Amino acid sequence: MTDHVKVEVEAGVMTITLARPEKKNALSNAMYGVLADSLEAAEKDPAIRVVVFQADGDSFTAGNDLQDFAAQASGAFTGERHVGRFLKALAHATRPLVAAVQGQAVGVGTTMLLHCDLVYVSPDARLSTPFVNLALVPEAASSWLLPARVGHARAYAMFALGEAVDGATAVAWGLANGSAELGDLRTRARAAADQLAKRPLGALTITKRLMRDAEKIAELMDAEGALFGERLKTAEAREAFMAFMERRPPDFTKVG
Repeated sequence: MTDHVKVEVEAGVMTITLARPEKKNALSNAMYGVLADSLEAAEKDPAIRVVVFQADGDSFTAGNDLQDFAAQASGAFTGERHVGRFLKALAHATRPLVAAVQGQAVGVGTTMLLHCDLVYVSPDARLSTPFVNLALVPEAASSWLLPARVGHARAYAMFALGEAVDGATAVAWGLANGSAELGDLRTRARAAADQLAKRPLGALTITKRLMRDAEKIAELMDAEGALFGERLKTAEAREAFMAFMERRPPDFTKVG
């Protein structure tokens, strides 16, 4: 579907690499399709025991491609939206998920990490969930998972003020397991994945199921998704996207 996501399988580990560095790995609908297909395939293949997410370039991902958002907001988008499939695949994943995160991890780039079992960040990592800045609301069940992880006050500042969290803070807050210099980041994540691949998969699967309420997470994703879709059609969202395209600050007072 796209050359912007690379998928490799070796020694029981599926490695999914976001490969759109010229756009800070902003996620297009086609990229979401590959991500969803890959996670669904991993669930069906007994030879795949762990999944690793990583990215080329200086950013993990800038989040959703805002041109896709703008197309949805204007009604110009047609066809199947794959982001929902990807999020549901995260919710129901039984395989351990590992992430190696450098640079910007915006929006879904951060919320997807809440579904990963092991996360490693570089010191320059910047995790942010600036949904309100775009007149939108949290997604990927992050309205529950993020406050549960870091507390209400910190989560609200990330959602409502768009405050970014650096690599050291992400580790301190429990958003990441550890930090590694950029040159060692993928090696650190792969070493953890290799260790998991050697563990008994049945025990890992049950442990993950006991630690996560997949059905509750999926239900919350649906509720958030419905509100997210409604928000995309609002005058506030149109102003946010127009301001982005015109490279100016949005003025929400004129649409309030």
